[in-house]
Amino acid sequence: MLYLEKFILPDDEQEYAIAQKRRAENGGAFGYLENGYPCMLFPGRGLYELDFEPITIFYGGNGSGKSTLLNVISEKFRLPRNAPFNGGELFPRYVQECTFRLGYDDEGEQFFALPRESRAITSDDVFEYMLAARTRNEEIHEDTEVSKEEYAKIKYGQTVRFTGMEDYEAARMQLLARQKNLSRRKFLHRVIGKQVRLHSNGETALQFFENSLRGNALYCLDEPENSLSPRLQLEMKNLLEEKVRLYGCQLILATHSPFLLSMQGAKIYDLDSDPVLPKKWWELENTRTYFEFFDKNRHLFLNQK
Repeated sequence: MLYLEKFILPDDEQEYAIAQKRRAENGGAFGYLENGYPCMLFPGRGLYELDFEPITIFYGGNGSGKSTLLNVISEKFRLPRNAPFNGGELFPRYVQECTFRLGYDDEGEQFFALPRESRAITSDDVFEYMLAARTRNEEIHEDTEVSKEEYAKIKYGQTVRFTGMEDYEAARMQLLARQKNLSRRKFLHRVIGKQVRLHSNGETALQFFENSLRGNALYCLDEPENSLSPRLQLEMKNLLEEKVRLYGCQLILATHSPFLLSMQGAKIYDLDSDPVLPKKWWELENTRTYFEFFDKNRHLFLNQK
């Protein structure tokens, strides 16, 4: 599905006007700019507009602008996000000057807005999820140890006499504990809560994306491969392709993972090139570096017994 079809960035004249207006606000004729970001990042490399496919990838090294593009798009549509980012004094006005064209549904009607489930997800969101889950698990474990002792007292102790609403909670807990079909484990889960099942960091990250990409929406993903081994990056590739093919997702990614770059049908903008041009994944510097290294050492793999 193509919810967002085109995104147009400010040109040279618009960027100049944005900067001049801010200078005037900072001191009139002798105004200054503390930070010109994100102006002057893209026009000099011939990047004025972006045409999207169901999977669109921004590729490039640090400082190339791939995360900036994701943030600009996310802010233009006010996509929900957890992790903050540093925008700078010109960022809001820069976003305001951006324009776009939405895509069309299966019946040929143009979308009037992005789906409500659309959101931006960064690698920081994954790390925060894992940290929050581990913290919750530790708290639940501590509560469980105390509650195991309390459970016996509640279930086998003296029956609570209900004389008024102040006895309600104690009576409710005892009634719950004494249900014949409710084991101690189920009782503790119901009263305290269940621990979040965590695996390795990579497997937990993969599960996070499995649960977060709910379908029929646009998702901006900033380096989702972080913390993933090569094997799990391949699983992530398959997961993302499935979300697009079967669940109606549109994905815009910033990545330099050769596995994610090879996603079927992905349109890749090479932000390291000047001018910025769409390229095939095997034409990119990162993937060619990998290829040349393994090709040079091919004999080590082929001669194994």
